[in-house]
Amino acid sequence: MNILLVTLDQFRADCLSCAGHPLVKTPHLDALAADGLRLARHYSQAAPCGPGRASLYTGLYQMNHRVVANGTPLDARFDNVALAARRAGYAPALFGYTDQAFDPRAADGPGDPRLVSYEEVLPGFDPVCHLPSGAPAPWLKFLKGQDFDFGDDAVAALRSEPEREEDLSMASFLTDRFLGWMRRQVRPWFAHLSHLRPHPPYAAAGRFADMYDPADVPAPIAAGDQHPLLTAVRQLFPRLAAPADPAVMRQLAAQYFGMVSEVDYQLGRVWAALRAAGQWDDTMIVVTADHGEQLSDHGLMQKLGYFEQSYHVLGIIRDPRPTAVRGAVSQAFTENVDLLPTLCDAMGLPIPAQCDGASLAPLLRGETPAGWREAAHWEYDWRFLLGSPAAAWDPAQERQSLAVRRDAVSAYVQLADGQALAFDLAADPTWRTALTDPAAVLTKAQAMLAWRAQHLDRTLSGALIDHGVTGRPPADAGASDVPVEPSDATINK
Repeated sequence: MNILLVTLDQFRADCLSCAGHPLVKTPHLDALAADGLRLARHYSQAAPCGPGRASLYTGLYQMNHRVVANGTPLDARFDNVALAARRAGYAPALFGYTDQAFDPRAADGPGDPRLVSYEEVLPGFDPVCHLPSGAPAPWLKFLKGQDFDFGDDAVAALRSEPEREEDLSMASFLTDRFLGWMRRQVRPWFAHLSHLRPHPPYAAAGRFADMYDPADVPAPIAAGDQHPLLTAVRQLFPRLAAPADPAVMRQLAAQYFGMVSEVDYQLGRVWAALRAAGQWDDTMIVVTADHGEQLSDHGLMQKLGYFEQSYHVLGIIRDPRPTAVRGAVSQAFTENVDLLPTLCDAMGLPIPAQCDGASLAPLLRGETPAGWREAAHWEYDWRFLLGSPAAAWDPAQERQSLAVRRDAVSAYVQLADGQALAFDLAADPTWRTALTDPAAVLTKAQAMLAWRAQHLDRTLSGALIDHGVTGRPPADAGASDVPVEPSDATINK
């Protein structure tokens, strides 16, 4: 099969018309869901972009990959989706960006250019069209050729998108480059189409800037009692606080919805090109996001903290094989760490031992796996939000993080400084009503502890070395001629 992995940056799960949004229109994503599987309870594992994508690409929770901020290097020892694709015989191509900082231990000295920016390319990808959001040089050069000269100011170029036709937008440019490449391929291909939109600045391209009337924008969830971290964030970083003026809030949301519809339109061009090329039934398509968007809910903008608006993201998979479901919606809790195992399954590869996630292949066949997770999990680290990185490791930094376990009726938030929060989602799905029953809170805390214990690094824990043999001995190997303690004998069986 061809494999197309699509990420839409900062795309929250409810902004799909097929998910019931009262205003936003996403006909092409809806059509993909109608021909595949929509994951209704799909979650990113971290924010912002670098940490969220590290989990997506490696199948690891943040507590294991330890990418805690944009700029934290991704350890070179970890496997990832691009390296797996290479093992399967693909030449994985990147269109867009991966936001993964290079491991400095593998650098060619302090002058290595890969140490300048966190927006490096994930190892294994061929950057056919690399468009890092901070410096999308190919797009800026293209705009200059169209008499729109922004120099190197990508933010100015993005903010001015409403003033130009959408065929000059970054999303259109990236789609054009992907389609041109796709038409030249003569063998099964693997591509990662990584769109920036609907990431800020909140400025939709061309006609999409006027697609939604701010007066029609639904009211956000009002802020309730919150952890002091979020109160401090709103005070220290105005860009992360919801606008005080409701009219401004509605205008930003209308532009966000416009960006959602524009990127949906661009994906519609991709679906049409696949059909025209006779490749629709030979291509697996996976669409998700690296994290969500608060969009003024709980008094916050962008992505941070513990609320699920920052982590509940779209998830759609269209598997072309005859055994796959069509038009199904899964209510199982699924996570971005499941995508690497799923793609390994599709490519005929063993799932890397490092993976915290599980393959979604049973869900794609319409099956309910026994023992599937009963909750979604995510983490947030704010050590670099409220201060500059320390020159040396500071134990106090390890108290500036949190982990969330969200099940069908509640959410439990454990902060690394020892504090905890719990929300009764059955009584109030807006995360503003505390879960006060001590026994229920204890049960949630124990479940969080069990989750962490079950996902410690297992890279080598599944292997045994006995008599020079790595791995478990065959079942008919017989008794060892070397005396061992009974407990060891039991383990070796």
